[in-house]
Amino acid sequence: MASTRQLAVLDAFLLLVGLWLSLKAIRLLLRGTNNTRLKGPPSRSWIFGFSHFISTDDPSVAYEQWAEQYGGVFRIPIAIHLSITSRLAAGQTKMMICDPKAIQHIYSKTPFGYVMPRSRKDELNTLVGKGILWAEGETHKRQRKSLTPAFSNAAIRKLTPVFLDLAYKVKVGWDALLDSSVNSETVIDVQGWMNHLSLDSLGIAGFSHDFRTIQGKHSIVAEVLDSFSTIKLSSVEIFKLVLGLAFPILIHIPTQRKNLLNKFKSKAEEISKGLFERTRKEKEGGIENKEDRSVIGLLIKSSSDSSEHPMSEEEVIAQMTVLIIAGYNTTSISLTWALIELAKNQPVQTKLREELTCQYRNDGDPTYDQFISGLPYLDAVTNEILRMHSGIWETLRVAAKDDIIPLSVPIQTEDNKTVDCISVAAGQLVSIPIRSINRSERFWGPDAKEFKPERWIEADMQGDVTKIQGYRHLLSFADGPKMCLGKPFALAAFKATLSVLVRNYAFELRDGPGTRLEIGRVLGLRPKIVGEDECCMPLRIRRVD
Repeated sequence: MASTRQLAVLDAFLLLVGLWLSLKAIRLLLRGTNNTRLKGPPSRSWIFGFSHFISTDDPSVAYEQWAEQYGGVFRIPIAIHLSITSRLAAGQTKMMICDPKAIQHIYSKTPFGYVMPRSRKDELNTLVGKGILWAEGETHKRQRKSLTPAFSNAAIRKLTPVFLDLAYKVKVGWDALLDSSVNSETVIDVQGWMNHLSLDSLGIAGFSHDFRTIQGKHSIVAEVLDSFSTIKLSSVEIFKLVLGLAFPILIHIPTQRKNLLNKFKSKAEEISKGLFERTRKEKEGGIENKEDRSVIGLLIKSSSDSSEHPMSEEEVIAQMTVLIIAGYNTTSISLTWALIELAKNQPVQTKLREELTCQYRNDGDPTYDQFISGLPYLDAVTNEILRMHSGIWETLRVAAKDDIIPLSVPIQTEDNKTVDCISVAAGQLVSIPIRSINRSERFWGPDAKEFKPERWIEADMQGDVTKIQGYRHLLSFADGPKMCLGKPFALAAFKATLSVLVRNYAFELRDGPGTRLEIGRVLGLRPKIVGEDECCMPLRIRRVD
């Protein structure tokens, strides 16, 4: 009897899901009548479009080729896409924005005119809660104003010694490994070390809490985050990624990855609440420092009734969780790619080491101001890493209402009309392919795919690249009102860490110059060796004489 009832409930549930999917599909088929009919590649599948390709491969080169073929704005089918006649196609498409003027328009209208897709918002809520990454509109403006002082130049200047100190703790650990080695070199998974260094940096600089993962202390948060490097995308997970943009309900299907996301959020919130309550009690028992610009200090002020930009306790805990994942993710990815590129490009590594050792061999470490403007080759290496290896593929948004997007270069539509602006219907997905644009030959010249720091020193930027409005004409930190708030923190931590490591160690690829690398889709675009399961990066290191 119970079994029969369960089957009946299951049948009813499947029927409702089927009806919902049918209605959703009809909406997708009818959407887009207000869109300019853009050119683009033909669909690979009426169900999946190009979604499977986008979700499992590196699409950045294909995007660049399509932009060359179809113009600076084109469309790609991604789900439930039907060609009804030679002139009528309907379904879910993604509008790819590679035109500088169009890019600026979309970023300037975020977070009001262009908002995150529901599936992305749901996943962010699962991962970090309703913090600044999740927030849109007025909520985002209020949260950002509360946090901005913690990432000012004055605040980051005070944190630079923290970044240097943690880099030297890495040095202590690496020296111990070298001392125990049978020869003068050893192989180290630099990605694991950079993950822990970045997490510890955020803990100390943001919350006055040392996770001590560099020294090997167990941290449940680090354990969960490290677990992501060992999981593979299952067929169910790929299915979710492929159709999740069209059918957000699919995001809630339980998978190993989703279970890890839930576990991370639970543990990160538990730690955040503990740190928040501890610090609040310490401040209540002492004298309030009105000049306190630490993240935890600003969050405590924001939680008070008298705050100019008040946040609820749920929002405060979400901000702390956001910063924990950011501390693990962003800087660690950039540092890992930097060490790889230096290992692959020995002349660059030598030139950078010479700049650092010539100026600071006997005078201690660079100051914050020297990191900003006194080390031109370090700055060039930093910019080139940001250009070549952005932490995310794209900025993905949905038009909140009908819009007109201006273009810097006219395009030809499927109707064979030449237009200098395009119509976008409410609900249309738009994508700014960050990795593709950062590496595009149109903007960066014929050597765009090469790691070449000298491009930042040899001459002033000219041509189409100057039309890109992001930091140093890059989109790695996005742009506009939702530009990455932690950019100054990330740049200072990156430069301080790299300066210590390059002065003290020489790096080579474990398996030599022919090592083949690929991108692992693990909380960002992390490097991995082709054929190996984990997202780890073993490099051969030795002390510099």
